[in-house]
Amino acid sequence: MRFLTRRLVLPSDLNYGDSLFGGRVLQWIDEEAAIYTICQLETNYIVTKHIGEISFESPALKGDVIEFGLETKKVGKTSITISCLVRNKATKKTICFADEIVFVQIDPQTRKPVAHGKTLEILAKETAKEIEQLQLDKPHRNK
Repeated sequence: MRFLTRRLVLPSDLNYGDSLFGGRVLQWIDEEAAIYTICQLETNYIVTKHIGEISFESPALKGDVIEFGLETKKVGKTSITISCLVRNKATKKTICFADEIVFVQIDPQTRKPVAHGKTLEILAKETAKEIEQLQLDKPHRNK
C-alpha cells in the first residue's frame, strides 16, 4: 500500500464529540481514491460505483495529520477496485479502512461504461516505472 497524501484535521472537520466527523473522512476517501484511480487509468471520466465495508478503528483529533494509503485490489474490463487505509501519521494507528471502492470508466457523452484497457499487471509495471523515475529510493543530494 502506498501512502500518497496527507490532511490536517481542522476544527471544521470535527463532530460534536471533538473528533473527526465520519462523513468528512468518507468524503476524503472517495476523493483520494478517485484521484488515485484517475492517475491509474489516465482518465478523469470515472464514477464511483460502490463503496464496500468501512470500519472505523480509532478517532482522529483536531491537529492530527492523517494519511491515506491506497492500493489497487482488482481490475475489471471497465472497473477498478481500490482499498484505502486512513491512519494517523504520527502514531500509525488505523483510523478507518475502506476495503472495496469500485470505480467505473465511462464515455463522456453517453455516460455508459467503457473498457479502459488496463490490467493489474500493466498497472504494477507503470507504478514501478513511475517510482523508478521519481528516484524515491535514492537519497536526495544538495548540489
